[in-house]
Amino acid sequence: MTDRLARQFEFLQEADRLKGILRASPLGDNSRRENSAEHSWHIALYALVLADQAGPGVVIDRVLRMLLLHDLVEIDAGDTPIHGSFDTAAQEARERAAADRIFGLLPPDQATEFRALWDEFEAAQTPDAVFAKSIDRVQPLLQNLASGGGSWIDYDVTMEHIDTRVGSKVRRGAPAVWSYIRARVAPFFSAAR
Repeated sequence: MTDRLARQFEFLQEADRLKGILRASPLGDNSRRENSAEHSWHIALYALVLADQAGPGVVIDRVLRMLLLHDLVEIDAGDTPIHGSFDTAAQEARERAAADRIFGLLPPDQATEFRALWDEFEAAQTPDAVFAKSIDRVQPLLQNLASGGGSWIDYDVTMEHIDTRVGSKVRRGAPAVWSYIRARVAPFFSAAR
């Protein structure tokens, strides 16, 4: 029991490092950039509140678990802004290595379970993972909109980028949410031209 608790607390202490990983997106009040731990908490709350928008068969408890775990790899791999330019294969390899190390801190049963949830989220093939990916993409849209453009300005983002890189994922798992959000985001890009 002592070894199990030691491993669990080692993992939890390592997870604290997520608070130091800054994201491209600002807070809604544009006072500073959001950190990855704040993002993980906020999207878990989004999923809980928007659970009625999930498709048939989605188990929100599993979605919440995925959302709480999915960004832990950023402790080692860093955050990769969706509108940034980067080597996708290299970033995926860094994230897989990070998942091996970070989840490997846990007792074997939890390591296997958490890593499976992370892999499921990354693959985005199950109803739970599709909805989780959708929600993960919604929150930064609203943060950027609330902050007057935030990282959209930094990365010279267009509505076309939003539709292809973000909208397609949100629409897949939460079509009504995408319709609602798009109607609020599009005027920003129309006004910016």
